[in-house]
Amino acid sequence: MRKELGDAEATVIFSKAVYLINIGGNDYISFLTSNSTVFQSSSKQEYVAMVMGNLTETIEEIYKKGGRKFGFLNMGSLGCVPSMKALAPGNTTGSCFEQVNEIAKLHDAALPKALEELETKLVQVKYSMHYLNISYGERRNNPEKYGFKEANIACCGSGPYRGMFSCGGRRGVTEYELCSDPNDYLFFDSDHLTEKACKQIAQLMWSGTPNITGPYNLKALFEV
Repeated sequence: MRKELGDAEATVIFSKAVYLINIGGNDYISFLTSNSTVFQSSSKQEYVAMVMGNLTETIEEIYKKGGRKFGFLNMGSLGCVPSMKALAPGNTTGSCFEQVNEIAKLHDAALPKALEELETKLVQVKYSMHYLNISYGERRNNPEKYGFKEANIACCGSGPYRGMFSCGGRRGVTEYELCSDPNDYLFFDSDHLTEKACKQIAQLMWSGTPNITGPYNLKALFEV
């Protein structure tokens, strides 16, 4: 872009752009499912610190290239997705895997602090953070209010809560269940929300009030 437009114009474009970053879920799920010592609190804190370090390092690199505006989502209740509920020992009631939620809470406590430090350290940096723990939590706890009939089981998958990532015959499991209307469901598969749920959350990210997306929402961040 610098070659095509010149340094000055490219820098303006880079500075006006919004860099949307959603990171952490796969890091934590992979770690939680492969490391038997993860449930020690010191291991969790060290791992969250590593994820935060990688995140801030990446933001600083984008900043060096001219980036000034960033959008984020926090983690929310990671232990409440179907795949994690299916892994919870002896879970027959649909309850969340609270030990997994603990590491998500550590992440959600660390992220605002990291962003505030970056805002102080890096001149002109502005950011938007959507509180997924609120928007997702509201829909999980009151699905009918938001137009969903099912928030406990995924639309597509197999096993408990359709929490096995087998939708479409993947991961060596050829047989799987598929709902008739994904719009009735909060989750499409073991880990991912349906398109309907994503649209609702995207709208909150774009124009939500500061209690759900702040200090800027994405619309304001583009305009500032």
